[in-house]
Amino acid sequence: MLFFGIVEFLNMLPVTNGELLFLRTRQPYFVAQAIAHIFRGSLGRAVMAFLVAALMLGLLWIVAASLGRIATVRFLLDYFRRENAAEGAAAGQTQSHSFPALVRLNFLRAGVALAALFGFVGAAILAGFASPDSDPRPGLAFLLFLPLAVLVCLAASALNWLLSLAGMFAVRDGADTMTAISLAANFCRERAGPVFAVSTWTGLAHVAAFVAATTAVSMPLGFSGVLPWRLIVLAMLVATVAYFAVADWLYMARLAGYVCIAETPEALLKPLPPPMPMPFPTPAILEAAPASPVETTALQTTIDRDELILSDGPSSSPES
Repeated sequence: MLFFGIVEFLNMLPVTNGELLFLRTRQPYFVAQAIAHIFRGSLGRAVMAFLVAALMLGLLWIVAASLGRIATVRFLLDYFRRENAAEGAAAGQTQSHSFPALVRLNFLRAGVALAALFGFVGAAILAGFASPDSDPRPGLAFLLFLPLAVLVCLAASALNWLLSLAGMFAVRDGADTMTAISLAANFCRERAGPVFAVSTWTGLAHVAAFVAATTAVSMPLGFSGVLPWRLIVLAMLVATVAYFAVADWLYMARLAGYVCIAETPEALLKPLPPPMPMPFPTPAILEAAPASPVETTALQTTIDRDELILSDGPSSSPES
């Protein structure tokens, strides 16, 4: 849709014969003047086309993300629960009920992304106050912009993660939007350890995959003077698609971990208590516990009663 919007926008631009003449000269100065004259007064149409394309893409993503979350969570629930036919019918009813809640949750996620964009703009404006035109200090402005941008990223990531996790409860329990968010918050509070472990390990794996993909994409650029550009672009596209596949697999692994934690009883997630130490057999315990006939027979057969060291009386040997 973005590509279609760009093509349609370029087709709308009027080009006069003088501008064509400047373009055909292939002189950088004349070409730049012709392009600037062509795009003059068309910024409003470009912004409107971009907004329409972004709105349509956002709506398409909301619907696709809702349907995808229903399909994946239902499959994971079937896998962990091993549902029978009756439970499968109940899951189908949950699907039809959970779609509106998922649409609202994904709409909130899109709103969080838009708010993060405005947050970056606000951070840039605030940082710009430290570098006025009369006394420009770009280094100080960048140092002020960087922590603000990090805070915006952290807040947006946390909200997006919570809303994404709430979608699991919207499918699992058939809850509405606010109830699903409340269930997700309670889930994070009650089972913080397992949730943190799953998020941390999958996050580290994602970072490793991103570093590997970045290295794989940058390596063909080093052969730009040797290999043809088509082969370089193809290698970069293959590495990018492979990274997207690994990232999606890790995302599904993290979602499967959350579903497994939610479906596992809380008692099984607690650590096992340490084993109780066996009491040492003191004389009082030995006297209190009468020996059985079998134990008495075994004791009599294993101990030599004629051993002199076991005798209670004085020894009759000359050495004693």
